[in-house]
Amino acid sequence: MHYNKTLSARFVSRPNRFIAQVDIEGKTETVHVKNTGRCKELLLPDSKVILYDANNEKRKTRYDLIAVEKSGLGLVNIDSQAPNKVMAEFLAGRGYDVVQPEFRYGNSRIDFYMKRGDQQYLLEVKGCTLEREGIGYFPDAPTERGIKHIHELIQARQEGYWCGLAFVIQMPLVSEVRPNIVTHPAFGDAWNEALAAGVKIWFIGCKVNNDSLIVDEKRIVAEE
Repeated sequence: MHYNKTLSARFVSRPNRFIAQVDIEGKTETVHVKNTGRCKELLLPDSKVILYDANNEKRKTRYDLIAVEKSGLGLVNIDSQAPNKVMAEFLAGRGYDVVQPEFRYGNSRIDFYMKRGDQQYLLEVKGCTLEREGIGYFPDAPTERGIKHIHELIQARQEGYWCGLAFVIQMPLVSEVRPNIVTHPAFGDAWNEALAAGVKIWFIGCKVNNDSLIVDEKRIVAEE
């Protein structure tokens, strides 16, 4: 996926989870943060950040903060809407007869329903921005919603669907994601239950640039 117009700035502060203060060539600007997660290990004072110019006069903020430079790693995309857009582009080129986003199953909306011949597929997508020693971790905060989605996938797998959980890794160099059991032990339990039930787990590595987030075909890994 591509952003039409971006520019660099320096991170100053984050008054709340929706906005940040940044420095653009000596001028302080309030910008929208496209990720309500904590991002405490990323949004550090004076870090280089990438802004997207929304070019919408009706908005209170002109720019969206979409990425941040992490020392020793590189540029990390933190746009929470990007993973589903990247996955939609990726699935479109995989030969499915049907690719339908936001599919209603049980009490949830699963990110993607696909069909190829008689086989039906359900795929839930998560973005990963948390890295420690070259390994990605999810979640960065407790997520009961994430556990609920995994349980829905397990149920669907028992009904004959091919089911998968895809982690779009929004940073370079990282090709593996592990459950963050320190932050949310129950998510690790759900992860293991999913694997035991036959739910596939994909790690989708990406190339991150100032104006794009693109799947890196060499960093696609399936955990069996």
